[in-house]
Amino acid sequence: MSRIGRVERTTKETSVKVEIDLDGTGKTDIHTGVGFYDHMLDQLGRHGFFDLTVKTDGDLHIDTHHTIEDTSLALGHAFRQALGDKVGIRRFADASVPLDEALAQVTVDLSGRPYLVHTEPAGMAPMIGSYDTTMTRHILESFVAQAQIALHVHVPYGRNAHHIVECQFKALARALRYASELDPRAAGIIPSTKGAL
Repeated sequence: MSRIGRVERTTKETSVKVEIDLDGTGKTDIHTGVGFYDHMLDQLGRHGFFDLTVKTDGDLHIDTHHTIEDTSLALGHAFRQALGDKVGIRRFADASVPLDEALAQVTVDLSGRPYLVHTEPAGMAPMIGSYDTTMTRHILESFVAQAQIALHVHVPYGRNAHHIVECQFKALARALRYASELDPRAAGIIPSTKGAL
């Protein structure tokens, strides 16, 4: 069974191509023009064991917002597409990942219903290179809206902005990996009393 999602999204602001294989090896090929965001998407692929290709051409002469937003929307759509009918998946998962002084705790439900709860330490540095740190929440909002999942991301502490953001992506990768894995005890079963997700 192939669990691959492919999405192309073109607007006046961006052109995005995303492909994700949920049963990959963590091979990534990421090019958005936003270095730190590329680094985060690489973490998502590698720690999720998703093969992930992302090619985005955006209006970076304005700023990075549209590029990051539209890539996140396409990624969420591709993830939902790759999940297919969700038969046999684990559905729920959580992961806690430290990065030096920072800790991220992520819990996910591949529920078919978009909902985000997101907290991170106050007073973060506003920029990491060309990456606006307020975009992390917006990335997650955009991904959740299209993936149609419930996602809780909590960073109870951390000082370094790079560490705070990166541990979130690593924990997200692990939680998505575990939740989307096929459970041998649930073969042929949709993990919902409703009979659909």
